[in-house]
Amino acid sequence: MEYRPLGRTGVRVSPICLGAMMFGGRTSFDDAARIIDRALDAGINFIDTANVYAGGRSEEAVGRALKANGKRHQVVLATKVHARVGDGPNDWGNSRRHIIEQCEQSLRRLQTDYIDLYQIHRPQPDIPIDETLRALDDLVRSGKVRYIGTSTFAAWQLVEALWVSKELGLNRFVTEQPPYNILDRRIERELIPMAQTFGVALIPWSPLAGGLLTGKYRRGEPPPPDTRFGQPNLTGLQRRRWTERFFDIVDGLQPIAREKGCTLSQFALAWCMHQPGITSPIIGPRTLEQLEDNLGALDVTVTDEDRRQVDELVPPGSMVSPFYEADFGPHPHRVTV
Repeated sequence: MEYRPLGRTGVRVSPICLGAMMFGGRTSFDDAARIIDRALDAGINFIDTANVYAGGRSEEAVGRALKANGKRHQVVLATKVHARVGDGPNDWGNSRRHIIEQCEQSLRRLQTDYIDLYQIHRPQPDIPIDETLRALDDLVRSGKVRYIGTSTFAAWQLVEALWVSKELGLNRFVTEQPPYNILDRRIERELIPMAQTFGVALIPWSPLAGGLLTGKYRRGEPPPPDTRFGQPNLTGLQRRRWTERFFDIVDGLQPIAREKGCTLSQFALAWCMHQPGITSPIIGPRTLEQLEDNLGALDVTVTDEDRRQVDELVPPGSMVSPFYEADFGPHPHRVTV
């Protein structure tokens, strides 16, 4: 297994991160434990979850599995905070109150006394970033959190945060978790060059575009009911991702994967894994079979000719299906520092 540096931290992580979004929901606790055990046996040492996945049950599933196998110390364990967890006005967001409260809840569910990487799940421009950073800095200094990161921040938001950390002497963000896949390459415009410049590790989510790059969807046919896009409660964003154009891209990628003797999902994951500036794409297997397919990407070699063919289908920096979307604009009354 090739282990890669997690930004400037000195910590080394596997080139694939095991995402736990399905655990405790569509994936039972027992199946989640089997997936985690298999991933660790394969050399994966990086697990990512969030406080809101499956209403907190994802963290519980991860915590139970790591307690049962006794391998918590071998894992770089990441979770996130930001999304709504209740009906109250303070039950979400990037305030000190919410961050510290939710960190305690995550520690309890994960059955651990520290979180390796604690990430802000989305930007919130109406809260000054120094409010967020001071709370995270306190958690680091208390030993409850080792490192801090972000998810789906714009490049300018992350640079602002790095500047504030320097100005105030606070622990800085060391990772960013953006969406990145062949169907949405917009982070190549600014985020990847920024991360390479400032030593920020990139751990992309949705490298398979929520399953669109697996080949399981057929043009002109409804999505299978047991798939993500076959669920009845799709969000507006998910509906926008389902475009006729993505079928054209899949049709163009299939011959490349066949030539290499791998599945489409393995090629798409390997492509993401070997793009410049990328540390560790996050996979989100629902079943053990999906994990086995994902692990096969570790043996796929991506050549310059492969990249050229992908670039012809989806030019660098462009987008076919929208994934890279969040509140990227400044708040009109915001004052920083």
